[in-house]
Amino acid sequence: MPLMARFMRFMSRSGIVSDARLLELYPPFRPMRIRVLEISDTWRQVRILLPLNALSRNPGGVMFGGYQAALADPIAALACARVFPGYSVWTRAMSISFDHGGNSDLELRFVLTPAQEAEIRMELERDGRSTPTFEYAYVRKDNVRCSVVRNTVAIRPKGYRRATTPPASPENVD
Repeated sequence: MPLMARFMRFMSRSGIVSDARLLELYPPFRPMRIRVLEISDTWRQVRILLPLNALSRNPGGVMFGGYQAALADPIAALACARVFPGYSVWTRAMSISFDHGGNSDLELRFVLTPAQEAEIRMELERDGRSTPTFEYAYVRKDNVRCSVVRNTVAIRPKGYRRATTPPASPENVD
């Protein structure tokens, strides 16, 4: 494991630094200059500020979609990993609908509702796994929802080995 990954894992487990600060210090997010506004109820509600600046602004004057995607990607998985400890959790699929231009700083707003949590717990007890889909959004300063994120998370038992499929045709075999 690379040195930075070991350091981040140590910091996370040690409790020396808050989850909010760890997220802000996470190397891929440092150049984005995110600011965690809220992580409440043990990751059941998350609000993160994604600033619009010279690096994040596209030629049209609004937030690059890649910035939004990069930040949105791990949030649901991180929340599920905290709420459902003892499982391996990762993003399985994600899509973003860009409904309005992000012409200001954007606030990512994620909520894991009690109903979603109950349904996931039921699936974990019944099937030993769950693949929930969350919908959350980026909101501009004027409170207009500009981007909608649909993120599907895989929650699997620790040590889960993902099934692999053979190549589609014999020509693809090396």
